Amino acid sequence: MDARKERLGPDEALKLVQQVSEVIAAKGKKKVVRFHLAKDKPSRDDLLAVLLGPSGTLRAPTLRQGKKLLVGFDAGAYGEVLG
Repeated sequence: MDARKERLGPDEALKLVQQVSEVIAAKGKKKVVRFHLAKDKPSRDDLLAVLLGPSGTLRAPTLRQGKKLLVGFDAGAYGEVLG
């Protein structure tokens, strides 16, 4: 899927979350937020805060690798999941 052509809103973003067990989101230059969904049980608002950008659509880049969803870019997080 090309995020430039197909924009995912809040409902679609939350559907992606239902398919994974962990969300790893880069917030800013040095902060990474992790939700272990079974253990942490984040609220809808907490999830949307890390999933959506200012436009109200899913932030880019977003990558699903197995049961992990990476949102935003953090080299360490990508290395951990893909390495």
